Parts: sequence; structure tokens; C-alpha cells
Amino acid sequence: MLRCGQMMLAQALICRHLGRDWNWEKQKEQPKEYQRILQCFLDRKDCCYSIHQMAQMGVGEGKSIGEWFGPNTVAQVLKKFALFDEWNSLAVYVSMDNRVVIEDIKKMCCVLPVGADTADESPPASLTASNQSKGPSTMCPAWKPLLLIVPLRLGINQINPVYIEAFKECFKMPQSLGALGGKSNNAYYFIGFLGDELIFLDPHTPQTFVDTEESEIVDYQTFHCLQSPQQMSILNLDPSVALGFFYKEEKDFDNWCSLVQKEILKENLRMFELVQKHPSQDSIPTALGL
Repeated sequence: MLRCGQMMLAQALICRHLGRDWNWEKQKEQPKEYQRILQCFLDRKDCCYSIHQMAQMGVGEGKSIGEWFGPNTVAQVLKKFALFDEWNSLAVYVSMDNRVVIEDIKKMCCVLPVGADTADESPPASLTASNQSKGPSTMCPAWKPLLLIVPLRLGINQINPVYIEAFKECFKMPQSLGALGGKSNNAYYFIGFLGDELIFLDPHTPQTFVDTEESEIVDYQTFHCLQSPQQMSILNLDPSVALGFFYKEEKDFDNWCSLVQKEILKENLRMFELVQKHPSQDSIPTALGL
């Protein structure tokens, strides 16, 4: 699951720096941003997104080194990492209680332009989600690219079939980064579907170790898929998953909200909720039902 988290984050960084349509080509010279992204994931303790750093950060989430990580734990680790990563300048929002709060995301990602007065770091009131509109005056002065992770529990021991169509619909969204999940204690990075088969990358596939600082000639192929993606029935999916989405600009997020309203929230039994702001305490039922 640690490797799957690295995969999702790496894809987000590629979208951030190189664009979603970028593809690696073996014989082509790679941009410097590509090489810098790889540096973040080398298997060395001093690399910001190395497996060493992820395992160590998991200790703060109650997971000892070597202990099994679930999708939600990895999501929380990635969220903490983003706070220390100035170059990628990526906001990471992890939803809680199956609820994505638009207001929280807007406040996190609406930042002042470089060189602006930073005395007041909060976005102007006109930028909050509660009074946003499609008018240009309410757009963020600057948008911090966002990685949104939505941890979900889609059943008890296996995925509830009522969620299948909505789950597949998420892969169709242009903002999708796939999903973290797996089956029978095997973690996979799911990147799409074909019918009722999920397409995934298997992090258990061994790759040749490379240290770009010690090797003058680097075989970058080892950072990419050496085997074709595999498939599994969606009914075999463990119900504990985490959806990933990336929004380079504010309009990407607004478009995603529209898609969720149209395709996800139409279901009677929803995978997750998309709300404008946190519900008031008065509207939250207590354990006694008062």
C-alpha cells in the first residue's frame, strides 16, 4: 500500500508539472521536471517521498514500521508530506466521514499571488464556497494545485454491488487519479475498468534499484511499467478503498463538483457526500436521537 500511495502521488505530480497528457518515451530526452519528480521517490532516507519516509511518517498515524497500512492511513501520510514539500507546492485534502466539504477546499487552495501582501493569509470573503458563483469576480486570485483523496468503506466484508456503477463512474472523470485498494491482503493501484473488470498496477512486481546520484547513465525504464496492467473482477475488491483526484486549476475542481452532482449524488445510496460547508451541530443527530 505504501508503493500504491507513491504511484498515486507520482501521477499527481506528473499532472502538476508535465500535464495529464504527458507520456514517457524510452528514446526521448526527458524534461528536468520529470527527473526532479523521480528524485522525490528514490529509495533513500533523504528523499522526501521515499518508502523510508512514508513508513516513518506512518508511526505518527499509529502504524509501526512493517505494520500493514490501509488506504486511509496512506492518505493521511501523503497529507502530512505535502506540508514540507515547497517545490511541488501541492495541497492535499483527505475527506472525513465520506464527506467532501467545498468550503474547506476553497480555503485551502485559494492563495494570494506571489508578491502580494501576505499579512492576511485567509482568502477574501468573496472567495469562500458559501457565496461562490460562476462570475469571474469570485475566482481565486491564485489556486494551489490540489490532490483530493476520498477514503471509503463500500461494504462490510466485500463491496456492496449498489456502489459499483458509481465507483466505475469516478474513473471516467478527467480529474481521476484512480484508486488505492486491493484484495486478500494484496494492495493494488487501480487505474481504470473494462466492463466489470478493474485494471490495476501491481506494486509487488520487482524493479531494478536505481540511484540517479551515483549512476551517470540511468535506465529510467525501471520507474515505469515493465508488464502490462492486470485485471480483476470488481466483485473481488476489498471494500476499503481511497479514490484520488487532481485539480491543477480551480475550474478543474468546479467541473468535478458538477460531475459528482450529476453522476454520483443521483444515487439513493451514495458513495460519499459533496457539501458546501460543514453541517451545523444542530443538524447532527446525537447518540440518543435527540
